[in-house]
Amino acid sequence: MASVELNAANFESIISAPGTVLVDFWAAWCGPCRQFAPVFEAASEKHEDIVFGKIDTEAEQQLAAAANITSIPTLMAFRDGILVFSQPGALPGEALEDLIGQIEGLDMEAIKKDIAQRADA
Repeated sequence: MASVELNAANFESIISAPGTVLVDFWAAWCGPCRQFAPVFEAASEKHEDIVFGKIDTEAEQQLAAAANITSIPTLMAFRDGILVFSQPGALPGEALEDLIGQIEGLDMEAIKKDIAQRADA
C-alpha cells in the first residue's frame, strides 16, 4: 500500500484506528526528508497491513505544531491509537524495518493496562 497524505481533516481518524500507523512529518525543502521519502515508500509497499501516512509540515502547520514537531523529518508510530514511537531524523531502510518489527511485536494489552493504571493513579 502506498503512503497516504494526512491532514487536519483525516489525521485523528487514521491514527486512532486499530492497527499500526507510521507517520512521516516532512517538508519539500528538507534534504533529509527527501532522502527518507524513498525508504518510507519502499516500506509502505512491503508492509501492506500498515498505514503509512505523510504530513507536509508546510501545508499542515497547525497539525505539526499540535504534534510538537520541532525537527524534520520526524517519524511517529501509533498502534491501536496509542503513540508508541516518536523520533526526529531519517532512518536507513534496515533501521526502519527493525523499528516496524519492534512495533508489531509490542504487547498492546500490557501497554493498555499500564496506561489505565497510570490514569487511575
